Amino acid sequence: MSKLNKQFTLILFFISVASAFYINFNIPATWVESQLRYQTYTDASGNWLYKSAGKTVIIDNVVPYQDSELRQQALDNIKGQPTVKQQWVSLPVSLPVDELSSNNNPPSANLVLLKANFHYGIWSLLPAFIAIILCLTTREPLVSLAGGIVVGAIMLGQFDLLNHVLIPTIGTTNAASILILYLWLLGGLMGIWSKTGAAQAFADYMSMHYVKGPRSAKVVTWFLGIIFFQGGTMSTVLVGTTVKPLADKAGVSHEELSYVVDSTASPVASLIAFNAWPAYIQGFLFIPGVAFLATESDRIAFFFSSVPLSFYAIFAIIGTLLLSLNITTFSGPLLKKANQRARTTGELDAPNASPISAKELHNAQSAPGYKAHVLEFILPLVCLILVAIISHFTMGSPQIHWAFASALLLSVLIALYKGIGLSAILDGFGNGLKGVVVASVILMLALTIGMLSKQLGGGIYLVESLGQHIPFWCLPVILQLMTMLIAFSTGTSWGTYAIAFPLAMPLAWTIAQSQGLANPELYLMVCFATVLNGSVYGDQCSPISDTTILSSMTTGCDLMDHVKSQIIPATYAASLAALMWTLTVVFFA
Repeated sequence: MSKLNKQFTLILFFISVASAFYINFNIPATWVESQLRYQTYTDASGNWLYKSAGKTVIIDNVVPYQDSELRQQALDNIKGQPTVKQQWVSLPVSLPVDELSSNNNPPSANLVLLKANFHYGIWSLLPAFIAIILCLTTREPLVSLAGGIVVGAIMLGQFDLLNHVLIPTIGTTNAASILILYLWLLGGLMGIWSKTGAAQAFADYMSMHYVKGPRSAKVVTWFLGIIFFQGGTMSTVLVGTTVKPLADKAGVSHEELSYVVDSTASPVASLIAFNAWPAYIQGFLFIPGVAFLATESDRIAFFFSSVPLSFYAIFAIIGTLLLSLNITTFSGPLLKKANQRARTTGELDAPNASPISAKELHNAQSAPGYKAHVLEFILPLVCLILVAIISHFTMGSPQIHWAFASALLLSVLIALYKGIGLSAILDGFGNGLKGVVVASVILMLALTIGMLSKQLGGGIYLVESLGQHIPFWCLPVILQLMTMLIAFSTGTSWGTYAIAFPLAMPLAWTIAQSQGLANPELYLMVCFATVLNGSVYGDQCSPISDTTILSSMTTGCDLMDHVKSQIIPATYAASLAALMWTLTVVFFA
């Protein structure tokens, strides 16, 4: 980084910190009502119940809507903070939302969980903006994320970063899951494969029988991305870990490899949606008075009916296939340059690249005298997939930790059975941990800044800024751009769904009714697809997204090289999708 660039970065950071102090002490928060609907039911004793995260929860202390301090009218007049952050309220089923009754939880009550969220206007986007700008200028994700966290914590008045921000985040179940899965299980498995030579044996076998060069290696990567359609972190880790040894042997640049891995994760999961996505998203799709979204099964059916309209996902997958076939017309200049560099010089990384996985995982360090068989790679991989699939159908969601733990255990048992020493196993495991520790820390910081961005309400501000008088043909693209920005700034597509869908869907339905559209259901499906796909784009391209970081880690790519090279073809696909959505509502809605 040049001296001028360093000076600019420091000045920008200090201005941001000063702005954060000013916001904390001088700008009041704007409070916003948020409604969450769950599938509620009663037990034999007449208690209202609902399920959250697989657990049954009793609903108590229900109050009429007009008596709640969390309704928007009360929040508009509030001084300071509300005394409660969430509250169950009752709405009579027979009346629309805006005609609320004073009945106290009648037998036919429509129960809604009200929450009070706040934002600081456009300032709510400041922490994510700083983190992304620092990533682009310094190419140091650790420093950049830490800078964004400092700014966000000051804005919230959390001046004790260690005890009030970092430790509460690290102490969550989600953070522990990241440490166990990506630091111990994934790192350990990659370290064992490196020590035994199983990964190299698999690469040699594939090169001998199937992969004859960079193109076939990328096609295999693309095909595996389609097969592992669970999406998100599972697909990214599984495909990246599997293909890296054979792609490196075939001379595929790490920018191309990470792009194919990343762009066949969430886009494929949103199209081949036999996974957790529909069950999660349907909870945000309820619109009072809309019959075809009345029940959970109706909303899941609506999800699958909208799949053909996921134009961004379709174009993103086609784009990765074209790149895999060495057709770089729509890949952008950076991926073209990476392709040319790998073919002419054999260099898989750009000059001055800093991959976020350590050298221990880049080079095979097999134990002396140990000869690995290709099945030592394939059998643990098959075990991993089977455990994930079986647990998905028996328990409702794939148990990723069980899957990776079983693969790691099987790899260790095979190696011990074939005579490798326990010290060599521990050495390989330790090297694996060293190989992913930096990426794990980056994931933890990304999780922290995502939490801060959500608390600051940047996504809520963006959605609230939309009005109901938008021309109907503009709304799909506006929703797409809005969710792209929210997901890019928070690093999560699923978090964006929780913010955008409960606000965007009623807005789309209101516009369809008020502007007299002939096919309001199709219009709603298009708007649903724009939120679904816009969030996938933002998550896929964000440098603070877990899938972006994991794509870089498992393929050995520099994080910012991956971000900058991927965003160009992804934007091509998003632009073409925006055109298709606009034409669809203009001619058919």
